[in-house]
Amino acid sequence: MRMFFHAFPLLALGLAAPAAAGSAAPRSDGARWWSHVQAIANDGMEGRGTGTPGYDRAADYVIGQLKALGLKPMGVDGFKQPVAFVEQIVDSSRSSATLVGAQGETTLSVPGDLIFSGGGGPVVESIDAPLVFAGYGLHLPEAGHDDFAGLDLKGKIVVVISGGPSAMSGALKSHARSERAQWLARQGAVGLIQLVTPGQVEIPWPRRIALAGAPALYYADASLRDTQAPFLGAQLDPAKSALLFEGSGQDFAAIAAAADASAPIRGFPLAQRLKAQVAATRRTLSSPNLIAVMPGSDPKLASEYVVLSAHLDGYGIGTPVRGDAIYNGAFDNASGVASLLEIARLLKAGKAKPKRSILFAIVTAEEKGLLGSRYFARRPTVPQKSIVADLNFDMALPIFPLTSVTPVGYDQSSLGQDAAAVSRAMNLPIVPDPFPDRNVFIRSDQYAFIREGIPALFFKYGFRAGTPEAETEKAWRANLYHSPFDDLDQPVMPAESAKLNDYVTAVTLRVANAPARPTWNADSFFRRFAK
Repeated sequence: MRMFFHAFPLLALGLAAPAAAGSAAPRSDGARWWSHVQAIANDGMEGRGTGTPGYDRAADYVIGQLKALGLKPMGVDGFKQPVAFVEQIVDSSRSSATLVGAQGETTLSVPGDLIFSGGGGPVVESIDAPLVFAGYGLHLPEAGHDDFAGLDLKGKIVVVISGGPSAMSGALKSHARSERAQWLARQGAVGLIQLVTPGQVEIPWPRRIALAGAPALYYADASLRDTQAPFLGAQLDPAKSALLFEGSGQDFAAIAAAADASAPIRGFPLAQRLKAQVAATRRTLSSPNLIAVMPGSDPKLASEYVVLSAHLDGYGIGTPVRGDAIYNGAFDNASGVASLLEIARLLKAGKAKPKRSILFAIVTAEEKGLLGSRYFARRPTVPQKSIVADLNFDMALPIFPLTSVTPVGYDQSSLGQDAAAVSRAMNLPIVPDPFPDRNVFIRSDQYAFIREGIPALFFKYGFRAGTPEAETEKAWRANLYHSPFDDLDQPVMPAESAKLNDYVTAVTLRVANAPARPTWNADSFFRRFAK
C-alpha cells in the first residue's frame, strides 16, 4: 500500500494522511463523517457488492443511523425497496474473439485485448459480423450532429472512439453516449465496441482487466431493460485499437489525434469482421435501495420531495491487487452515504426547517449501471410528480482543500441559481467541469432522475485543468479508483468534506424552501424529459 502511494502527489500539496482507524486522536471537524466512512468501508463489509452479505451488513448500519436520526421509513418493506436482478459473469476462459480480414485472422485475447460487457441484458453467445466505424458515436440530430448519418448499421458491430466536438456541452455528449446502445439496437446493429484514445485513458488497461471478471447485473424484469434482444458490448485495449483499422486505408493514430483535439471525425466501413464466442454464468439475486424521509414543515409543500441520493454498493471482492482483494470503496462511495447521514443530522439540528419533505435515497447497483436509482426513479415510493429535484453525492474527493465547487448540471436548470447563491454566500465559487468528456453527467445516480424529467445536481470538488489539484485528482483515478486501495488507509481531509456537506445542506434548504419548484432552463436539451 505504501509503495502504491510513492507516485501519488498528495504530499507535494502538503496534505497529511488521516489518523489510523481506531486511534485515539482528538475528534475534529468532519470526524463524525469519517466515522461513518470507516463503518461502511471497513474490510468486514467486503466491498459491499450488490446482493452480497457485505452489502446487507452495510445497509443494516445505514438503517440504524436513519432510525437514530428519527427519519421515517419510505420503502416497500420498512426502509427497504428491494430490486430484483440477474447477475451475469462473463467467463473469459471460455470466451474468444478473432478479427477476420483480407490479410487473414488475428486472435484477440479475452480479457487481455478485448473485454466483453456483461451488463444490460443476456450476452450474445455467438457473433460473426462486419465492423463499421462511427466516429464519436453521437446521435444528436437536434444539435445538428449525427455520427451515424449515411452509415449502414444493420447487422453491424459499431466501433466508436472517445471524445466529441468541443463546441458541444459535456452533458449533451454524455447523454448521447448513455442512449447509444439502445438506439443502435433499434437500428438493427448487433454490437458496440468502444475505443479510448491513449491520451484519454482514465483507468489503465491492466486495471480494466482486473475488473473484467466482476459480476454484471441487469433487471430481472425485462420490461425495464434498455435492450430486449442480446447485444454485444466490448472495450478494446487502447494499445491494440489500430488492429481494427487494418485494411481500411485509414490511420488510427491520425484518428486518435483528431479525437484528442475534438476535431471532426467521419465514419466509414471497416475492412474486418469480428467473430466471437461469449460464455457467461447467471443467477438471480435481490438487493434493496434504502428510502427514508424527513417530513416537510409546511403543510402546503410537505407533499413535495427534494431527493438526496448516494449509492451504497461497491465492487465487492474481486481480483487481488498486491495481495488485497477487497474493493472497499471508501471514497466511492461510502463517503457519499456518510455525507447524506451528516446532512440529515444538520437539517434536523438546524433552526431553519425544510418546508418540503427531504427524501433520502441510498441506492444499490450504481456500479452496475445506475440500476438502483433508475429503478427508484421509475418506480418511486412516492408519486413521481411530487419529486421536485435530486441532489446527488458520489465520490467527492476530499484529497485537497475545498476552495470551489462543481455542481455538475448547474447550467441546465434553476438549481444552478440556487447553487450559485450559496456559492456566493459561502465564498465557494462554481467552476465548470474541467474534463467534460469523462461523462460524469451520466455516470452517477442523478442521471436516473434526469431521464425522468427531474432537475438534478451532482456535487464535486471544484478545480481547473492544469492545476496541482487536477494532477492529484488524475493520480487518484489512475491509481486508486475502482481498486482495493480506495480504502481507509489513504490520505483524506475530513474537514474539507464537512465544508462540502455544509454547502449541500444550504443548497438543500434553499430548494426545499423556495416558493416554486425547480425548472429546466429554456435552452436545456433535458427539458424535453419533463413530465
